[in-house]
Amino acid sequence: MKAFINRIGKCWNNGPMESCRGPLKTEVIHHHRFATRDEAKREITEKIQIFYNRIRKQAGLSYQSPAAFTQKI
Repeated sequence: MKAFINRIGKCWNNGPMESCRGPLKTEVIHHHRFATRDEAKREITEKIQIFYNRIRKQAGLSYQSPAAFTQKI
């Protein structure tokens, strides 16, 4: 079965992505001037891999980082 994100009447499917993308744009993209696309990709990937996956605690994961939550499973 295929998942249809952003289908009419299914707006909540995009909530987790929107809650990540908004702060990411504010913290990284709007406050930096990147010389190349590769530099931008590197900076954004680093922010996601280090901060969002290893450090930032999330309420939906009992206030643990995704990495800590995954290790407990």
